[in-house]
Amino acid sequence: MRSPRRCSRNGCPRQAVATLTYVYNESTAVVGPLAAFAEPHTYDLCEPHARSLTAPRGWDVVRHEGEFEPPPPTTDDLVALAEAVREAARPAPRPPDPDQNHHDHPQQTGRRGHLRVIPPNH
Repeated sequence: MRSPRRCSRNGCPRQAVATLTYVYNESTAVVGPLAAFAEPHTYDLCEPHARSLTAPRGWDVVRHEGEFEPPPPTTDDLVALAEAVREAARPAPRPPDPDQNHHDHPQQTGRRGHLRVIPPNH
């Protein structure tokens, strides 16, 4: 499963809850809720870093007012979790039966999800 996005600050292990962007031509730093996707030239921040961010002299900081919420699980996270559960529920493959002498055409049967492989008739 994909891990949650982490704070972009060096050495910070906390989960990101805000995104920092810059509007250079207006000398403004904007700290808002976490963007849906990580974008180039933006920075993900944890709540303490989002709240304590300062900008260079002469710049304005526009900051989200209110609580920063951790992001909900994405569909990618849910799909990965479902795949992991399906994989864990699959039965282990059976070892070959030593009593069968079908060396020229080994039968391949098995089950994958709701599908089953049926060997061809000889």
